Amino acid sequence: MCNVLGVSRSGYYKWKSAVPSAQELRKAEVLKRITFHFQDSYKRYGSPKITHKLHMEGYAITERTVGSYMKELSLRSCISRKFKVTTTDSNHDLPIAPNILNQAFADRTPP
Repeated sequence: MCNVLGVSRSGYYKWKSAVPSAQELRKAEVLKRITFHFQDSYKRYGSPKITHKLHMEGYAITERTVGSYMKELSLRSCISRKFKVTTTDSNHDLPIAPNILNQAFADRTPP
């Protein structure tokens, strides 16, 4: 099988008996927490907010690292646009209703 896969025997047995490093274990733990916070926020939080959550939990990690881990996990935040008021276009040739009131407000209550 090693010949078919193009791997040496010693390389295969080294891979088989290898123990994960502390860095690999930490990365797996951080990936799990990133996935949790992303799912917990209904897929809305991006790397800045997830980084803040991880800092609150005691992880020392940068926003850029969280962003690359999210990209590795194919997690992308759902960005909603801010509400923008759309007003009427007053530059048109349509007829305009007459101003019957003409700002003539009168108070009918006695003083």
